[in-house]
Amino acid sequence: MHRSIFSSAQQPMIVKYVETLHNGIQTQTLSRYAIGFILRGTKYIYDGDKRQTLSKGDIFYLGIGHHYIENFPENGQPFEQILFYYTPEDLQRILLHLNITYGLNISNEHSCENCRNRAHVSMPGWNSVRNFFSNTNNYLRDEDFHHDETAENIKMTELIYLLASHEDCCIKSKLLSTVDAAKENFEQIVYDHIFKEISIEELSKLTNRSLTSFKKEFRRHFQMPPHKWYIRQRLMHSRLLLISTSKSISEIGNECTFPNTSHFIKLFKKEYQMTPATYRNRHITSLGTEKKTPAREKSEIREAL
Repeated sequence: MHRSIFSSAQQPMIVKYVETLHNGIQTQTLSRYAIGFILRGTKYIYDGDKRQTLSKGDIFYLGIGHHYIENFPENGQPFEQILFYYTPEDLQRILLHLNITYGLNISNEHSCENCRNRAHVSMPGWNSVRNFFSNTNNYLRDEDFHHDETAENIKMTELIYLLASHEDCCIKSKLLSTVDAAKENFEQIVYDHIFKEISIEELSKLTNRSLTSFKKEFRRHFQMPPHKWYIRQRLMHSRLLLISTSKSISEIGNECTFPNTSHFIKLFKKEYQMTPATYRNRHITSLGTEKKTPAREKSEIREAL
């Protein structure tokens, strides 16, 4: 369950999430960027079947698009986190205010593989950040704060200041990279069509670019050609479905927009050097989950191969 300081229709900036039960791997789709903090429990963020572990006191960044997460309550206490959502426009407005009012000049020289290639990064929160989120948690208990847009903007400004004035790091690098609204619009269109049947030509038109210009910009954002990136995203999603659900191979292939089961298995085997069924059987045990492959699924695999 979750509790937000505004109704969802009002697109809150600050949201506190509380989960009393372990709900397994979940897909979270964001239309805005987010900075989060773990108050209690453990959080996993998946990149395919690899997972990054976040613990109490960790701060993290989530980009727009799809994320695969798993939240664990601990010691009989619920999992708790706070998320601050923002758009490039919000960030531009706040950074301009900090510059004009306080003379804050922002620079960042940090760049690493995480910053360039991942849609999420995390790190242990430093003292001022931990104190900030503890204070925000107290604010969220106050009913008067729940409908105070000014208070919300003040808290958001304080968070941006803490991150932007910190020494160069992954969180700061990802935050400042989202100032570009044109970049957000391009990426949003790309992410919106991962699981839709659409040609690269149609995507280029949606972004108001020529086909050549679209491919060039796509490679700049995602470090690979569009077709290859889309296939990889769909295969990554299929891996999570294989280890977190009991859906059949054909159902998963269909959900991930592959034209038929045979094509799905062929691409999966080319990418991961094993069939979806073999992958499921090998990884279920390592992730601590027990699922049986349905007999009808085995039949479908034999037919496809």
